[in-house]
Amino acid sequence: MTLSVVGYYEPWWIQIIKAIVIFAVALGILPLVIVYERKLIGRFQNRYGPNRVGPFGLLQPLAEIIKFATKEAFRPSTSVGVLFRLAPVISILTAVAAFALVPFGDVQHIFGTPVGLYGVDVSIGPLYLFAFGAVAFYGIMLGGWSSGSKYSFLGAMRGAAQLISYEVSQGLALVGVIFTAGTLSLTGIVHAQEGMWYVVPQFFGFLVFLIAGFAETNRAPFDLVEADAELVGGYFTEYGGTGWIAYMFAEYLNVLVVSGIVTTVFLGGWLLPFGIHPPGWVDPFVVLAKMFLIVTFFIWVRSTLPRLRYDQLMSFGWKILLPLATLNALVTAVLVVVTH
Repeated sequence: MTLSVVGYYEPWWIQIIKAIVIFAVALGILPLVIVYERKLIGRFQNRYGPNRVGPFGLLQPLAEIIKFATKEAFRPSTSVGVLFRLAPVISILTAVAAFALVPFGDVQHIFGTPVGLYGVDVSIGPLYLFAFGAVAFYGIMLGGWSSGSKYSFLGAMRGAAQLISYEVSQGLALVGVIFTAGTLSLTGIVHAQEGMWYVVPQFFGFLVFLIAGFAETNRAPFDLVEADAELVGGYFTEYGGTGWIAYMFAEYLNVLVVSGIVTTVFLGGWLLPFGIHPPGWVDPFVVLAKMFLIVTFFIWVRSTLPRLRYDQLMSFGWKILLPLATLNALVTAVLVVVTH
């Protein structure tokens, strides 16, 4: 038996079931997001998305997974074998571990047993998130370095620099929320938004976190690690088959993680506006609907904005986002002290 941070006991077998469910949901929802992105971008660009495999092209991701899984396992002769295989695994595991932090609801009684609708609710939620983000850095660096290719290593260096630069602004954007809520628990932050979602008083923090999330997930217009004309394919240039698809899955899963954290921290999590209190089983669907809107925004931006130059990327992060996040934290701290 383990004691959770909200003061109730959760049997060990419940935690095992929750871990299995998290993996199943994460790996099950990713193909749907991929199909949705390709179809939506097709509509934005006045063309069709996948429409050949299965009804409405819905089985296209399954066909591609089978294609990549059956490809020959090839690696360059100059690569470091163990690390070359380990790097994509690190990216997948860190993304799933971060996804476990997203709360899809409060504690509910299921067959008489209290179960939290989240993987884990630690008392240091944002620190937990950034800790696994720091470990994900090694998935990028090891992937580029162990490939034995200068192009891959250069892509890894740029990706790591981008990750570190925007993680600073992203962390500071959450400081204002933590000051206002008075807790580091993500479920506690959701409960603190019962009067007003934090997207209103922390609007600048919301913008900074969301923009930094684009850079953290290597999404357009910040997809510099995949700048084809400059770096061939970034840190995963030498990967094919399951290694390449693992990196792609990690990227899309990180998009879901950022969407889930934005939903939790700024959009009230499972809370509905106007004082509406639905049954507990509705909570996960509310969170998924809000995440769906954020994912749609990610796709919309990708199909709209061109890729930035690398110097523009770094300048924007250090000269604009970082000062704005710092100012937002300072103003919030002053207002919290004055009003309390």
